Amino acid sequence: MVCVSADVSVRERVVRRLDDLGPVVICADLAELRAMLFPTPSASAAPPTGPTPVRCGDLVVDPAGHLVTWRGEPLALTRLERELLSRLAGDPGAVWSYERIFGSVWGGAWLGDAAILHSAVKRLRRKLRAVPGCPQVQTVRGVGYRLGVPPGRPAVGP
Repeated sequence: MVCVSADVSVRERVVRRLDDLGPVVICADLAELRAMLFPTPSASAAPPTGPTPVRCGDLVVDPAGHLVTWRGEPLALTRLERELLSRLAGDPGAVWSYERIFGSVWGGAWLGDAAILHSAVKRLRRKLRAVPGCPQVQTVRGVGYRLGVPPGRPAVGP
């Protein structure tokens, strides 16, 4: 039996009711279940490599350094905003669905409530609009978001 629920009380009820039936796997989200079912190779199998910087023209998102720069100037973004921008900048112009963003940035399954995502995008947009010429987050109505590159600028820099 497998139970996937973010609600602790639901997981506790399942354990109490199914305790006598045999093994019960309890997970908070699908990412946790995937990690149990499909473990990644051990760290000793390959040398650790840090995330590489993502470039989109003059925009550079450096996950390892926790830094985002536009034309060499640092942008004051939160960890969540950096994560979100890193995903969008990694493939500029490509549409990221709500589900894909949730899985990648929050590490969990999207349960249909996009309020937290919309809020994060709103804050990121406000900060990017304050920077002249910076790429902007565009909405693809009913689907998700993409990073739009201003006309005349290369999508991916050297």
